[in-house]
Amino acid sequence: MPGIAADPVTQLRGVGPKLATKLAEVGIHRVEDLLFHLPLRYQDRTRVTPIGATQDGVDVVIEGEVRVADIAFGRRRSLVVRLQDGTGTISLRFFHFSAAQKNNLKPGTRLRCFGQVRRGGSGLEMYHPEYRQVIEGEVETEDALTPVYPALGGIGQNQWRKLCAQAVTRLKHSSPQELLPTEHPLPYGLGEALVFLHTPPPDAPQESLREGNHPAQLRLAVEELVAHNLTLQGLRAQQQAAGSPQLHGNAQLLEQFLDSLPFSPTAAQQRVMQEITEDIAKPHPMLRLVQGDVGSGKTLVAAAAALQAIASGYQVAIMAPTEILAEQHRLNFMSWFSQLDINIAWLSGRIKGKKRVEALETISSGSAALVIGTHALFQADVMFERLGLVIVDEQHRFGVHQRLSLTEKSGPDVGRPHQLVMTATPIPRTLSMVAYADLDCSVIDELPPGRQPVETALIDNSRREQIVQRVANACAGGRQTYWVCTLVEESDVLQAQAAEATAAELAEALPELAVGLVHGRLKPTEKDLVMAAFKAGKIDLLVATTVIEVGVDVPNASLMIIENPERLGLAQLHQLRGRVGRGTAASHCVLLYQSPLSLNGKQRLQAMRASTDGFYIAEKDLELRGPGEVLGTRQTGLMEFRIAQLPTHNHLLEEVQDIAANIQANHPDLAEPLIHRWTGTSREFAKV
Repeated sequence: MPGIAADPVTQLRGVGPKLATKLAEVGIHRVEDLLFHLPLRYQDRTRVTPIGATQDGVDVVIEGEVRVADIAFGRRRSLVVRLQDGTGTISLRFFHFSAAQKNNLKPGTRLRCFGQVRRGGSGLEMYHPEYRQVIEGEVETEDALTPVYPALGGIGQNQWRKLCAQAVTRLKHSSPQELLPTEHPLPYGLGEALVFLHTPPPDAPQESLREGNHPAQLRLAVEELVAHNLTLQGLRAQQQAAGSPQLHGNAQLLEQFLDSLPFSPTAAQQRVMQEITEDIAKPHPMLRLVQGDVGSGKTLVAAAAALQAIASGYQVAIMAPTEILAEQHRLNFMSWFSQLDINIAWLSGRIKGKKRVEALETISSGSAALVIGTHALFQADVMFERLGLVIVDEQHRFGVHQRLSLTEKSGPDVGRPHQLVMTATPIPRTLSMVAYADLDCSVIDELPPGRQPVETALIDNSRREQIVQRVANACAGGRQTYWVCTLVEESDVLQAQAAEATAAELAEALPELAVGLVHGRLKPTEKDLVMAAFKAGKIDLLVATTVIEVGVDVPNASLMIIENPERLGLAQLHQLRGRVGRGTAASHCVLLYQSPLSLNGKQRLQAMRASTDGFYIAEKDLELRGPGEVLGTRQTGLMEFRIAQLPTHNHLLEEVQDIAANIQANHPDLAEPLIHRWTGTSREFAKV
């Protein structure tokens, strides 16, 4: 590609081998890459603000004369400089300074400073402002807003600014290639948008830039989202280029299985089963995401799909993110398939030695028709003989690359297995259009009959004793209760200690109740015993960490207390709440929060109280926390946008899909350069 796109960064002033290596480590090899290293925000250094007009918490440029520079001895030794400009006085405070610096700040020296004004004990202050000496009468200021770049690779702001400024100078002589088709006119040209965003004029609408809604930002956001969409579509095409086994199943066997259940599938379950049946009968891989709220019956849909694959002579792998959920699946499938002579293998990271060798043998020989497990399933030594269907539960807990690595294990001459991806974390439609563009989507939008909506209450921890009494009353009435402990720390040890302390406290307060305890540090056998006892009604009150978030089904449990719910995301709270309301009794969830709540925390908990609709809650979660949090940190790579923001840019997604479809149909030569420009090496995750 001619011009600026092909110029290596080593052509820029100040870029030697050492800096070039640092830049390469963060994906910047060419001058064009610097143009797409876009500012996060801007500082206004285009005008000097009188000291008397400054406001607490605002970044400003000030100018004044040094009146005094002294070392202050308090809790921390600091250099304090008093600056005056005729409208007011401000203190500049430096905790890290040298004797030479102090000597250069003599009374009468004129300084121009940039920093955030704070109101301290001695009036207005600036901590460690940037400053330089100015000559009396000098009026020159910056002629554009000052960009603040993502601080990557240990490269400082000043260096990023110098590098990007050189790239912008070159851009004015040689603009990067326009890669969006002309059939979709956009308000800004590419070069024009890049120049504006690196050097916004002093009168640029700063609020619009802050909110990500300036037309220049929208121009680039559209291109980035198109590149992202094309990457996932390419991934889909790559998957579907391989052949797949055609799984026609056995309609009679499926009917026999469904008739043996103590309930009938809902209309929504039947619709999704039919979509899957049609998909897996085709000679190319099914790539389908099934979304269903907590308790909507996704596992039954998965069982029906598994049965059809097994009846066609193929193996099925079911992968879940936690031992508890994988174990729940194993128990369900063993119960459902008990009369069908289907050999089920179980594999998790905790299975070692001889048992593991035996499990691997039953899987590789094909004698296990159904294999259920955790992350252990995609380890290198796990091989299948005839893997026809992969079912991944709670996809967002893994990553695209992990899901795809499992499809590489199908066995000789089998082709790619079909993929069924399930999640009980409802994903807003706009987000699924971006995050799961490589998958077809089905929604189970109906709960089984008899399921009770869960009433949610927000209660301050100061009323804890009342809640303990409420637990006593619920259990006295023959019902069971969950008490969930959460911690900020991600440490299993600390979580376990918190749960143990709470269990001991509740056992003392409620001696008439049988109190159980489950947390991530327990051995699987111990965990299983506690859960089995709770399910059998031998435990009245189960104290747990968030390990019970998914997969636990105890219809008699009708009350849940969640401590410190403000520490969890809405999706996780919704999952936890879904452990109650699984029977026919009225059910309740108490969010026992710690005052004071932040505004964001208050909004999130109020959303939980207002609705039991998982999709509404997912939309609120997206709005309040952003896509990375909603999908989970393991949904890696392409969700880390440089300029696109969700949900701010949701309104662009329909147009993005149209442009991507047009490129695929009419301009396929544009796809690869677009993908490379925006995703670079971050799409390597897709290669399996």
